Amino acid sequence: MAEAGQGILRRKVATARAAAAEGGPGADRCWRLALARAARDLLKTTLDFHSMTLDRRSLAEIVELPPERSLIAVLDGPKEGLGVIMLSPAVLAGFIEAQTIGKVKATDLTLRKPTRTDAAMVAGVIDAALRGLEIALADEADLVWAGGFRYASFLSDPRPLGLLLEDTVFKVLRAEVDLAGGARHGEIVLAMPAEGRGMMPASKAAPGEQPDHGHLFVQALSERVNGANCRLEAVLARLTLPLSEVMGLSEGAVLALPQAGLERISLEGFDGRLVAEARLGQNRGMRAVRLNEVLGAEGTGGALRGQGHRATMEMESDSSTGEAGVEGGYGGLSEMTFEATGTD
Repeated sequence: MAEAGQGILRRKVATARAAAAEGGPGADRCWRLALARAARDLLKTTLDFHSMTLDRRSLAEIVELPPERSLIAVLDGPKEGLGVIMLSPAVLAGFIEAQTIGKVKATDLTLRKPTRTDAAMVAGVIDAALRGLEIALADEADLVWAGGFRYASFLSDPRPLGLLLEDTVFKVLRAEVDLAGGARHGEIVLAMPAEGRGMMPASKAAPGEQPDHGHLFVQALSERVNGANCRLEAVLARLTLPLSEVMGLSEGAVLALPQAGLERISLEGFDGRLVAEARLGQNRGMRAVRLNEVLGAEGTGGALRGQGHRATMEMESDSSTGEAGVEGGYGGLSEMTFEATGTD
């Protein structure tokens, strides 16, 4: 009997050591909770799991993982690391239905190629799930490789993954899920570089040792600030028109931009502050800007290019001048942003 008890203890110790070496079952358990909560909070539906596996795959294997006609979203992670999440057609359809008609239908699914609009609609759910995973792993070793990832872009074909992702080993979480009590059944695949590049889990103070609360506060504040989103607008050109002409603008109207140049594009913050100058280009098939010069906080970089809040169309008429400024915003060179510049 004693030997049998010792054998059980040895197996438990061996299992605990193996779990500690791999980071424990933290990512498995926390990903379940994060996905279910994201579906509950953002989609107002239930997400249940049939199975979940965590294993390692090479880049060549990652390219072969996506189910047919699945949505493939590239994830941006710490230290320029890239991951990927794949939603099978049934899961994608359920996510879209929950947002558009308010419920997940149990009708037969018609396979179609995912679009960029589909990706934009599920990006918030993906980010919410990844954020929940990161929060849940705050004290676990898996945070190093599974934390800090967010939605970055969409791929309509899995073949570019072989060029886009690093040729390294990935940790892959594969989940078979049900939406709305079985109305839709499909697969969600999450892959991230196995080599951890993220934050280390929060360390616990040793027995009898008082934690440095000041240092912990500074570290937590720094992580919050550095992880905050910062919006930049690429401005191609500006021009000023009489208010009467602005009010007369309609679909199909053409505005001449005589000073516009693809080699001189201004990057401005949300408050209109000029922070850098760039030129138009492309990166990985997407429109992009290459920085020519980064301006400081003072001097030219401190000049405000316009006051007021940005919106699709936002104007304030001025009784003395009767003019409003028109700003040509770069949004894939397909949209214009109007901004009031009347004076008091």
